[in-house]
Amino acid sequence: MAKLPVLSARDVLRALNRAGFEQVGQKGSHIRLKAVRSGSVRIVDVPNHPEIARGTLLSIIRQSGMSREEFLAQLK
Repeated sequence: MAKLPVLSARDVLRALNRAGFEQVGQKGSHIRLKAVRSGSVRIVDVPNHPEIARGTLLSIIRQSGMSREEFLAQLK
């Protein structure tokens, strides 16, 4: 299993946009994205920080319904 890189909110948002997520709102420093994946609606909150903690990144990937490999492929 590949080690997750240190990413900024901008990097994570770009990867999620490539995977079909669209921004639907923002509350404070958290950006909310939404997509329909595998027949279900997925909502992901991304903190708008310069560096996202690895545990938070894992949670974002889980919420999105993607595997680590799918998410990392969207970064390229």
